Amino acid sequence: MDNKYIVSSSPHIKAKDTISSIMRDVIIALLPATFAGVYFFGYRAILVILTSVAASVLSEYLYRKALKKPASIGDLSAVVTGLLLALNLPVTIPLWMVIIGSVFAIIIVKQLYGGLGKNFMNPALAARCFMTVSWAGCMTAFVNPFMGYGADAVSSATPLAIIKGVSQGALPSLFDAFWGVKAGCIGETSGAMILLGFLYLLIKRTVDFRIPVFYIASFAILIYFFGDNNTEFSQGYFTLLHILTGGLLLGAVFMATDYVTTPTTHLGRIIFGIGCGFLTFAIRKFGSYSEGVSFSILLMNLVTPIIERFTIIKPFGEVRKDA
Repeated sequence: MDNKYIVSSSPHIKAKDTISSIMRDVIIALLPATFAGVYFFGYRAILVILTSVAASVLSEYLYRKALKKPASIGDLSAVVTGLLLALNLPVTIPLWMVIIGSVFAIIIVKQLYGGLGKNFMNPALAARCFMTVSWAGCMTAFVNPFMGYGADAVSSATPLAIIKGVSQGALPSLFDAFWGVKAGCIGETSGAMILLGFLYLLIKRTVDFRIPVFYIASFAILIYFFGDNNTEFSQGYFTLLHILTGGLLLGAVFMATDYVTTPTTHLGRIIFGIGCGFLTFAIRKFGSYSEGVSFSILLMNLVTPIIERFTIIKPFGEVRKDA
């Protein structure tokens, strides 16, 4: 009886996945959208991306160094946060704003709550909303692809702003909207490249299909039957344009599927996805803001603990309370 065994709590299933391997898969999945953004918007997109990633990694390193905590930049989560934030920004954004947004995402949203796994909302999305509220003009200064950057760049309205009626312009074809030839943020314009990244994540089993599918499907149904079609095109075109423009695909695939801030149960993920779809529809239809994806996901992040509480699977052998 001298031998003592220490048994940890479940689960005891061993997997090859690590935090760094999962983050590496996310980075690989984001590369098609990243390359598309650079192709459409030029060298300035590279500067925004590099600035955001570098500021995120450096912020995390210096913060943990100052508090004498173990270094965590090796898990690549700061790289993912910086890359996601950059892809959610217009190419015209001043670089100093990018740095502030990156610091806000890493220190305020992530590290002050204990670091990776303890933040209650997606850091990149929280930073994007913070920047939108703080510098609304710069965060909505979009340009058309291939138009360059600088004094000769011409601001252009996004398709959602045109549909909403807050800006004037011509709507793109569904082909252009799918491939990315339209005004928008660096990483959200090409639906084709985002879906390619989604396919990679599904093959690697890095994300669950439920949140993206139910998010997009619920939004599509609501916008098709209840959306205000102010275009001369069919309701089908109107619905597909809503899906292919703005940050819906990017948000549904890469941010609504965040492990930390979304439910772990299958039913919970379905509820989460439907909730995101409903809120995005409500903001786009009734709000003055023509987008709505970022705020929708963040609001659902806040109710994730409640969803988890009512959808968690009861352990086998649990004693009934009324027994």
